[in-house]
Amino acid sequence: MPLLLLGAVLLLALVGPSLWVSHVLKREGRHRPDLPGTGGELARHLLDEAGLQRVRVEQTDRGDHYDPEAQAVRLLPQHFAGRSVAAVAVAAHEVAHAVQHAWGEPGFRRRQALVKAILPLDRAAQVVMLSLPLVFLLARSPSLLLLQFAAGLLLLGGRIVIHTATLPVELDASFGKALLVLKRGGYLAPADMPAARRVLRAAALTYVSAALMTLVNVIRWVRP
Repeated sequence: MPLLLLGAVLLLALVGPSLWVSHVLKREGRHRPDLPGTGGELARHLLDEAGLQRVRVEQTDRGDHYDPEAQAVRLLPQHFAGRSVAAVAVAAHEVAHAVQHAWGEPGFRRRQALVKAILPLDRAAQVVMLSLPLVFLLARSPSLLLLQFAAGLLLLGGRIVIHTATLPVELDASFGKALLVLKRGGYLAPADMPAARRVLRAAALTYVSAALMTLVNVIRWVRP
């Protein structure tokens, strides 16, 4: 029984942040016809205000993000075309990353350097992990189990390094830039600002939840 309880607590600790982020974005994603524009429109306005007319605003189905290579702010459909507190806050958060890039901020540069350095190792580890079950069935070699474990650690380690470097950048985007812009510009009513803070906190912690879910996946792959 204690082991089951410990397992339940561990599982909650790993998946809890991801569930909380999803809950906040869904709760604050309710349609608000009283807001003056969509998330995509706000992103365009904020980029123009910052002198970043070259940065595009696009809709995506691959998660809200700023692509520094393409110089594009990409928003999920509900945030690109939606009128909600979540859409406004997420748009401001992603625009903040474009500002970090344009200003050449050290934290943003370090994160990009790490991504470029670790991404090939991450992809290689995924290929190894995906192919190992078949190889093990064919070879019946215990050493392949050790290789599977090493591949899992490589994948986990690489992503955790990226996420560790990412968290300060995300917190600055949310609370050092986006929140200040929303306050200064009056894009939300004062009564909506607590909800915006929750969304911005969720946006900043998205990478933490992703790191924890990576741990869950690695445990699933390397379990006996």
